[in-house]
Amino acid sequence: MTRHQMIELVERYFGAVDGEDFAVIAGTLAPECIFSVETHSVLLASRTEIETMFRRLWNDHAAVSHRDFVYVADVDEGRIAARFQVVNTHADGSETRKSNCNFFEIKDGRFTRVAVYMAGDNTLTSG
Repeated sequence: MTRHQMIELVERYFGAVDGEDFAVIAGTLAPECIFSVETHSVLLASRTEIETMFRRLWNDHAAVSHRDFVYVADVDEGRIAARFQVVNTHADGSETRKSNCNFFEIKDGRFTRVAVYMAGDNTLTSG
């Protein structure tokens, strides 16, 4: 993949996270994708676990938004890092803002690994 294609894949993934569309998220993930929240010792090793995590995130917030991305891509190794701002809107309208980094590994146009480094409380719980 080119750098541009890698960025498009990341943007498709985050667009689906913000749009609460797991079918699109699933399309960005390899069947064997491992998803971790490194800063909170969360490891998800199945599509079902990953979907449950996202559904919990969406149920626990009125909205989630990811923006202001900065990318570093290693095209030869199939890896891309993204630093970005997160705004989680709660049911009462209050907001929690974070600065996060995700590290993605890509094979055959899909993520085989997603490693999240999250500021503050963990909003991506596994159970």
